[in-house]
Amino acid sequence: MADDAKPLLIKRYASRRLYNTETSDYVTLEDIAKFIREGREVQIIDLKSGDDLTRQYLLQIVAEHESRGESVLPVDVLTDLVRSYTGAAQSVVPQFLAASFEMLREGHSHLLENMTKIPGPMASMPGIEALQAQQKAFLKNMMAGWGTAGSSGPEPEETGDERAELDAIKKQLAELQSKLSKM
Repeated sequence: MADDAKPLLIKRYASRRLYNTETSDYVTLEDIAKFIREGREVQIIDLKSGDDLTRQYLLQIVAEHESRGESVLPVDVLTDLVRSYTGAAQSVVPQFLAASFEMLREGHSHLLENMTKIPGPMASMPGIEALQAQQKAFLKNMMAGWGTAGSSGPEPEETGDERAELDAIKKQLAELQSKLSKM
């Protein structure tokens, strides 16, 4: 089994410090978030009791990002999650969320893969390669944090030029999707 296939073992000491057993150094929650963004599985255990604390720390990472204004979960989704802790929905919600994220990752992979395989007349369109590269970069950035490698910090403020470029890419994507649906 390859090293990245095994979860990275993080031990929590009584002092609440987190210790990376792979590199023999202490890590922060942001370090753990970075490992996860890079595709690593992590397991956090309490050194004294042996309890698995992974869920607790992953929730703490999400909460910290949300509190810094890096909102991913809309209020209505958070409200529904709280509601799901009572009643029959409690048993269905975890499987639904896991399946939804898996479909999102698969859809993203298929979309990127299909971007390079545009058939027929579209392949001969002038500038199609540049458009594909722009769309691939746009989708990769858009999907950062959803199971693919992304940035480890808050996004920088967009300038007017960057906003215009993003709007142009969105328009090109919509036109391309329209043309593909007519084929």
